[in-house]
Amino acid sequence: MPLVNTKKMFEMAYKNGYAIGAFNVNNMEITQGIVQAIAEEKAPLILQISRGAREYAKNSYLKAIIDVVVKENPDIPVAINLDHGDTFETCKEFVDDGFTSIMIDGSHLPFEENIAITKKVVEYAHPRGVVVEAELGQLGGIEEDVVGVDDVSKHIADPDQAVEFVEKSGCDSLAIACGTSHGAYKFKTAPTLAFDVIEEIGRRLPGFPLVMHGSSSVLKEFKDLINKYGGKMPDAMGVPEEMVTRASKMAMCKVNIDTDLRMALTAKIRQVFAEKPAEFDPRKYLGPGRDAIRDMVRHKLHVLGCAGKAQECL
Repeated sequence: MPLVNTKKMFEMAYKNGYAIGAFNVNNMEITQGIVQAIAEEKAPLILQISRGAREYAKNSYLKAIIDVVVKENPDIPVAINLDHGDTFETCKEFVDDGFTSIMIDGSHLPFEENIAITKKVVEYAHPRGVVVEAELGQLGGIEEDVVGVDDVSKHIADPDQAVEFVEKSGCDSLAIACGTSHGAYKFKTAPTLAFDVIEEIGRRLPGFPLVMHGSSSVLKEFKDLINKYGGKMPDAMGVPEEMVTRASKMAMCKVNIDTDLRMALTAKIRQVFAEKPAEFDPRKYLGPGRDAIRDMVRHKLHVLGCAGKAQECL
């Protein structure tokens, strides 16, 4: 089947209490590992392309890889999302290029300006069958060129503003700041999320899909491998998976995962280089990295609760 937007995915996720995994892709191996897991677990899929990915691999290459994914997996609903679009012009470009979902990130702007730019993107995207994700509140941490705030507790989304934002902008889903951060160093103390805010926004916007950014768990398995084989990530800390599962059973219909993908790939490459220092065939170290991504994503699909849900999202 052709690429789909996320409307049906989110409708079913909200109704049945799970979240769709939205995975960032930068190359063929990462994409293949994700899709192998999705095919084995029969789950719906959102693939995301960020500015950093576009600068690294060019959108034309990544889009071609995703076109192959769609062709070879006709029974899996696949959406392609522009992650953190920063201007109307960028969002327009990717609507025109065949993306089925666009995220416009105006969270760094004053509230009314965030509404205005989101509404402008919505007015362009909706007539073309493309859905729009927006963001309210500010996350911490760093992801490529997206720099968050130092104290996330001071920038949690306001439920009153969330209702007004959705009503005035017309967006289809809303990423809310709820205590998460980008990158591998999300917390300096014990992790905590603002579940009361998630619950309250869900109550005030019944049926409306929320999105959780900065949701990688920084899995110990990969952190330990990276550190064992020369890496330096001793203080890396992510969102505990039980918290991700809890949010997925609430109004969170989309959960973004990027750092965990990078760590799985990097850990296995480091391991191969350490154990087989004479190895120079990229297939012999990228292959194990791809397998690690596949196994990790399979696990994540059960954390999110979307394993086996592909058919109901078609």
